[in-house]
Amino acid sequence: MSHPNKKRLRRSMMFLNCQKPGLIKDPYIYKPDSIMLDLEDAVAENQKDAARFSLYHALKEIDYRGVERVVRINGLETPHWKEDIRVCVAGGADTIRIAKTESAADVHTVEEHVLAAEKEFGRPQGSTLLMAALESCKGVLHALEICESSDRLIGIALSGGDYTKDLQTVITGTGVELQGARQQMIIAARAAGVQCWDTVFTNLDAMDVFEEETKMIKMMGFDGKSLVNPRQIDIVHKIFTPTQKEIIFAEKVVREIDEKKAQGIGVFTVDGKMIDIAFYDGAKRTIDLAKASGVYEGDL
Repeated sequence: MSHPNKKRLRRSMMFLNCQKPGLIKDPYIYKPDSIMLDLEDAVAENQKDAARFSLYHALKEIDYRGVERVVRINGLETPHWKEDIRVCVAGGADTIRIAKTESAADVHTVEEHVLAAEKEFGRPQGSTLLMAALESCKGVLHALEICESSDRLIGIALSGGDYTKDLQTVITGTGVELQGARQQMIIAARAAGVQCWDTVFTNLDAMDVFEEETKMIKMMGFDGKSLVNPRQIDIVHKIFTPTQKEIIFAEKVVREIDEKKAQGIGVFTVDGKMIDIAFYDGAKRTIDLAKASGVYEGDL
């Protein structure tokens, strides 16, 4: 049976360093859809235990007001990931992000340890969801098998910095170096019926470029974007939330198709645009997204 939160709204996923209690005590005030509590790159090697201690108490004691709590664990090549998983599950994290995922086998390895931890700490089996970060050429090439690897998997996320390093280039700001990975990943995610998130944008002095990049990845089909700063949240939410014009058009499409289908009519026009049954699912998705974003007041 599918987990009820597997398809929840995840337009924004904001990274927070578990080492810094000031960052993780009240990020819900910025209203991201998800927070990414980081045990990996943001935490110094000799501070992993302290970060896990901080994470456990945050998960147990802080009311995040409905914001999804995702934890990025350390990579499977490190000595840290097994204890990371135990702390995540014991604390009641919603989702675990697997760093540097390169195959379905990586997901299966994490899944086995998550299940063991759920049994150990008395959490419902299957309650801890997974997501996979693709950070290498091998990971991107294996995107489909990763997307299809587990019922717990909510989706995949691009990690542009490590990926471009593996590609032997750099982040240029043009998007050219990420184009292939983005396309491959979104196609794989849609084929498998899971979600897909774009990489972070770290230049906070170029918010106009960030906005254009977010519009582009929305057009490509992504569900949302990983973020590094609260200033980025409103921009992402605005772009990923349907406008009133889009909502009204979607309502017309759904109602017209329902009506015309009953009359045996297959093709017709709405606001001067040729419409057929192929438009139905897209219109329903627009309405569902508007509902999830809290901007829909209709009755469909």
